[in-house]
Amino acid sequence: MATAPTPAVKTTANKPAAPKSKAKTRVVPKGCLYVTATFNSTLASVTDDEGNVLCWSTAGESGFSGARKSTPYAATITIENALNKARNFGIQSLAVYIKGPGPGRDVALRVLKAQGIRVTMIADMTPLPHNGTRPRKAKHNKS
Repeated sequence: MATAPTPAVKTTANKPAAPKSKAKTRVVPKGCLYVTATFNSTLASVTDDEGNVLCWSTAGESGFSGARKSTPYAATITIENALNKARNFGIQSLAVYIKGPGPGRDVALRVLKAQGIRVTMIADMTPLPHNGTRPRKAKHNKS
């Protein structure tokens, strides 16, 4: 009886461990904060000057669910989380763009003032209709 040759087993014990490369964190002193405040939630994104997103936070990510996402307190925590993430990139001054009618509009500016980040510009980007949609037809019922 012939015995089958045993396959060669590859071992990693003799190989040196590959050096782990540290993740390079960019230092971005200036950026933009985009706050989208809807009736149901609040979203905050921090970008660099070119528009590349550095970090973001939402009310759902901050631990709120359901109707609690649409509260001013949830918006406060959401924007604080986004700013704390942005501090890892060395953000010192922000241009703020606010969009939407929700409860996070006013809170965004209060949180920025409390955090001590320099605000270079505040812009309202809420879309406004230029004449909007067609109105409903008039009712004809007579009483």
